[in-house]
Amino acid sequence: QVQLVESGGGLVQPGGSLRLSCAASGSIRSINAMGWYRQALGKQRESVAGITSGESTNYADSVKGRFPISRDNAKNTVYLQMNSLKPEDTAVYYCAAGVTTNWGTSYNYWGQGTQVTVSS
Repeated sequence: QVQLVESGGGLVQPGGSLRLSCAASGSIRSINAMGWYRQALGKQRESVAGITSGESTNYADSVKGRFPISRDNAKNTVYLQMNSLKPEDTAVYYCAAGVTTNWGTSYNYWGQGTQVTVSS
């Protein structure tokens, strides 16, 4: 089994910053791409940022330049540094990872989500 556990969400004022972390654990042989998604109330889940095993990154236009993504392969952890936060960034943030298990099978795993609320 593989688990992804997110942390770092919370309430922040507009213009503030938060750093999300997502640590993967379990029967992991390797982790391929990792990423962050978000789902605002009443809206569909959308991709926020992604990073490959080679550390190539991609971003949604709405967060480009504000939310750098990074990963620590030694810790099987992906980070999302969220700067200059806006009320429209309010959502539940989920991490995802493409994992090859110790048995050689590959799956996309998801975290449980962490709430980010941007409000004054």
